[in-house]
Amino acid sequence: MAGERQARLGDRIRVILAERLEKGLRDPRLGFVTITDVRVTGDLQHASVFYTVLGSEEDREGSAAALKAATGMLRSEVGKHLNTRLTPSLEFILDGIPENAGHIEDLLRAARERDQAVAGLAASATPAGEADPYIKPRVDDED
Repeated sequence: MAGERQARLGDRIRVILAERLEKGLRDPRLGFVTITDVRVTGDLQHASVFYTVLGSEEDREGSAAALKAATGMLRSEVGKHLNTRLTPSLEFILDGIPENAGHIEDLLRAARERDQAVAGLAASATPAGEADPYIKPRVDDED
């Protein structure tokens, strides 16, 4: 039961923050930020907000600083829209999913290339010795 409530509260916080960031903050350091996930602790007092930033490493650092500076304002915005006794504290964490996905894609591409090379070698290969050394010619008994 508590897990469902945590998930609902996390989804609601994600929507509230996304709408607020869509309206914009008055911080020029904030880049194109996407809220990917929000995880709320069991006591509903702390929320870890995972986000990604489109752009370079400099954009990521600037957006992290802007979100850290705006944490109090964003928490009060969340508190206005939630019907809970306590407003959870917010912690913004840069999500590593895009980098991990790129690394996995590179590994899959390398595996496909190796599979194609092996398939090319197998197509032109001939068996060493007889084609099927285990099949014996059939001998009919005429007795």
